[in-house]
Amino acid sequence: MDRIERIKQMSAHELALLGVQDLAYIKQVVVDGTSGYAVHAADGTQIALLPDRDVAFATVRQHDLEPVSVH
Repeated sequence: MDRIERIKQMSAHELALLGVQDLAYIKQVVVDGTSGYAVHAADGTQIALLPDRDVAFATVRQHDLEPVSVH
């Protein structure tokens, strides 16, 4: 089975775990009326809430993860 076919047959859970070791997703959020940036693991678990986008990206990189912006 080629790589593309294996990816197409992945379950939602397997897809969520893909990249869990390497990626962190950053999304702008509003909490109690204050704008900030939530950092999430690949499985959707929130791991940080930071006040600034640049700080969020820098923090993720400091932990040897690749930041990905979510819109």
